[in-house]
Amino acid sequence: MPETDLPVRSLTVSGMSAEVYELGSGPPLLFLHPHTGSDPRAAVLQHLARHWTVIAPSHPGFGRTELPAWMKTVDDLSYFYLDLMEMLDLRNVTLVGASLGGWIAAEIAVKSAERLSRLVLADPVGIRLGGPEATDIFDIFVAAQKDVDKRLYRDPKFALTDLSALSEEEAFIMFRSRESTALFGWSPYMHNPNLRHWLHRIRIPALVLHGENDGITSAEYARAFAAQMPSAKFQTIEESGHFPHIEEPARFAECILHFAKQSDSIAA
Repeated sequence: MPETDLPVRSLTVSGMSAEVYELGSGPPLLFLHPHTGSDPRAAVLQHLARHWTVIAPSHPGFGRTELPAWMKTVDDLSYFYLDLMEMLDLRNVTLVGASLGGWIAAEIAVKSAERLSRLVLADPVGIRLGGPEATDIFDIFVAAQKDVDKRLYRDPKFALTDLSALSEEEAFIMFRSRESTALFGWSPYMHNPNLRHWLHRIRIPALVLHGENDGITSAEYARAFAAQMPSAKFQTIEESGHFPHIEEPARFAECILHFAKQSDSIAA
């Protein structure tokens, strides 16, 4: 195991077995991964752990977390995480979601922010702003993987995956993530038609981060997402694509820390 791998805990949440990575100390930060799955070696977790106790689960259907047959929507995933926070008695949580994880985080916050202190959405998907013909979110299901990778990352080196070098378990997890992404995001494509009508319920401090070179969603889309929430701010992260937490992990963590300090000073 590489030294950057994190110890994994197996928890039973809502009657299902869940894989959860945890590191660091301090107030809790719940990190919700994108559609590519949870990576315990991700540098961003180490950066965040300097200031928070980072709790990084694999969503149901991703990693080694169980996926019951009845769980079919992002709405279901949001209730799973509400149960997780309740079970662990997490309070004053900094909730951070990237891409698909941002969608899940927004769904959580519109339902209940009782256990949350702030919300950070990094290049989120989850809402539709234009008409039927508008392309708010690039369709990752119809494009070739090499074209999707070009839109996900500013630096193509981050997209390199040598499939021949993967272990059988790693390959299983990769393709399980793709299958679950299709389950939760196929139709309607990567959004909940009703979510944007409920974003006004998110009254806690919120920050929407957007990678400057994101080819999946536009800056206009991210700004509009932020505008739906009464207390949300928008910030661009340079030198990154759709996954700034991967391409610029130190900068990503720095933005969240600065935002947390600002929101704490306002609350005081």
